[in-house]
Amino acid sequence: MSDTALDITGWTCPAPLRDRPRVVMGHGGGGALSAELVQHLFAPAFGGDVLAQLGDSAAVSLGGVRLAFSTDSYVVRPLFFPGGSIGDLAVNGTVNDLAMSGADAAYLSCGFILEEGVEMPVVARVAEAMGAAARAAGVEVATGDTKVVEAGHGDGIYINTAGIGIIPDGVDLRPQRVVPGDVVIVSGEIGLHGVAIMSVREGLEFGVDIQSDCAALGGLVRSMLAVTPDLHVLRDPTRGGLAASLNEIAAASGTGVVIHEGRVPVPAAVANACAILGLDPLYVANEGKLVAFVPREHADAVLDAMRAHPLGRHAAVIGEAVDAHPGLVVARTALGGTRVVDLPIGEQLPRIC
Repeated sequence: MSDTALDITGWTCPAPLRDRPRVVMGHGGGGALSAELVQHLFAPAFGGDVLAQLGDSAAVSLGGVRLAFSTDSYVVRPLFFPGGSIGDLAVNGTVNDLAMSGADAAYLSCGFILEEGVEMPVVARVAEAMGAAARAAGVEVATGDTKVVEAGHGDGIYINTAGIGIIPDGVDLRPQRVVPGDVVIVSGEIGLHGVAIMSVREGLEFGVDIQSDCAALGGLVRSMLAVTPDLHVLRDPTRGGLAASLNEIAAASGTGVVIHEGRVPVPAAVANACAILGLDPLYVANEGKLVAFVPREHADAVLDAMRAHPLGRHAAVIGEAVDAHPGLVVARTALGGTRVVDLPIGEQLPRIC
């Protein structure tokens, strides 16, 4: 070995390093970098017990009423994709975050950030999509704001929505309620949104038309709560996919999670696309699916109710919470082996929502 010192100044790393002096795309990906940004920068800066819940929406009490409150921003590229648009996402994404607290979304705010030069018919098309999605979800866009940035300082249209809804009595959905023995149910086929975005953004063809699963899940959640209000936790696996949601729940609950890969509903088109591109469907984003941790005694009835709803007809039991390996998610493979399903560092495909 040579004694000459190595010059590493020109080296690059294919994955973002965890200790970064600047923001990288992975910080917005819903994985480990996102979690570190929130937990070590934003949460200490803001403080507060409500923020410390770190759920899809915050559960707060105001005037004796339990409310769910959530906000999200949408920067998807392209603005229109098979099965939806940034307007659909802006409504359904926030409605779904509220639904994961068991709340019926009531009102949304809407903030448009428009890039100078974007065509008015494009803005109108997005606004009309938002209005249609809001009416379909039974929610009203009650207030909003518009800003314009100089050409070259945006990507056409960015949207922020915030929403509020009332949490029914007896409903307490949070990962800390998960216990060993809980059954893990996913509401349907995963990976459709991420692959749909990829197909149009990169100009890829997979032999079939893949549509985003973008949808509002409030009705499905109501069907589940009608069986029992004693669901333990719900999450919609968007950025970071099903893997990220399961890891977040395992870490917050202090339980282990075991899933069976062969039971996870992955449509053939998504499986084939992921095989071609070297992706894992567990990490691909969804916009119309949820994962539920349900007490075992209620699991069959909840599953039946989900399958009776149009957005849950492909619902499946995929695993359970366990005492072993607390905080870790493990997948049992078709060959009888096991593998750890880690929290992703960043995101396989950025700008998907």
